[in-house]
Amino acid sequence: MTGAALDPPGYAAGDAVRVTLTWPPGHRRIPQYIRGKAGVIERYCGSFRNPEELAYGFDGLPERHLYRVRFRQAEVWDGYDGHPEDTIDLEIQEHWLSPAEGGA
Repeated sequence: MTGAALDPPGYAAGDAVRVTLTWPPGHRRIPQYIRGKAGVIERYCGSFRNPEELAYGFDGLPERHLYRVRFRQAEVWDGYDGHPEDTIDLEIQEHWLSPAEGGA
């Protein structure tokens, strides 16, 4: 890890989370189609420099916790006609996540 010490990760595998529903301007490393959606932490990936800051030439510090989050495709895509258990996994930094009320 580089820079100031991080707090421990806020989530663990199996935790239900929701992606922040916002449209801030600028370079963002979170797809719009997943904003506001609920998923489950599949794994903790470590801490990394913030790519949203790196894109503007900043140092990306402090590092941010990164998670792989699993979403059911039927809950992501309107009219999804695939198997109801199909999933999509995305790697999302902690500052984009909050606990999901009632689970994912």
